[in-house]
Amino acid sequence: MKNRLLSPLSSVILFLSAFLVGIMLSVLAVAQVAPPMAPAQPGAPAQPGAPGMAPAVLNILEFQTMAAVPRPFTGPMHAIRGVPGGGLPWMIAAANGKLTTTGRLEITVTGLVLDPTDQAVMQAGTGGTNPIPNFVAIVSCMTKDAMGNAEMVNMMTAPFPATAAGNAKIEAQVELPKPCIAPIIFVGNPEPAPTGAWFATTGH
Repeated sequence: MKNRLLSPLSSVILFLSAFLVGIMLSVLAVAQVAPPMAPAQPGAPAQPGAPGMAPAVLNILEFQTMAAVPRPFTGPMHAIRGVPGGGLPWMIAAANGKLTTTGRLEITVTGLVLDPTDQAVMQAGTGGTNPIPNFVAIVSCMTKDAMGNAEMVNMMTAPFPATAAGNAKIEAQVELPKPCIAPIIFVGNPEPAPTGAWFATTGH
C-alpha cells in the first residue's frame, strides 16, 4: 500500500476542523457546570405618591405629650393663635395623638383637670376635677389667602364627651388649608364662641 501525502490545503482544513471541534466541546462543558440563570424579577411595585398612585397619607404631627394651661396664659390676655386659655389653671396626666395630611385627627387625653395646687381652684373646691361635660379640639395653621397674604386658620371639631376625671377621646376630620404651616393642636372648651378656650395644647 502506498502512503499518500496530504496537500497543504488538506492539512489546513483538517487543522481548522479539529480547532472548531475543540471549541464546541469547551462550550458544552461550561454549559454543564454553569449555574442556571435566575428568572427575571418583575418590576418593583409602584410606591405611594408615585405618578398614577394616590398621595401617601403622612403624619403632620404625632405627639405623646400636651401642656396644660398655666398662669399667666389663663384668660384672653395671652391668647395663643387667637385662642384664649381657660379661666383657671389646668393640669394633665397623659396625652397622645396625631394629625395626618388628609386632616384626620385623633387625640386621647387622660386626667385633664383643674390644677388642685392653684389658690383660686382650691378656694373653689374644684381641684382635680373636670367641670366641662364636653371637650373640643382646635387645629390652628398658618397659611396664605387667595391674594398670597399670610393668615391664620383655626378649625374646631364637634364636642366629644369628657369624664369628670378629665378623660376623653377625640376622633375627627378637619379640612386643612394648603399650606398648613406650624400647626398647633388645642383641647378645651367650645365656649366662648367662636374661639373656644384651651385647657391643653401640643407641647410639654
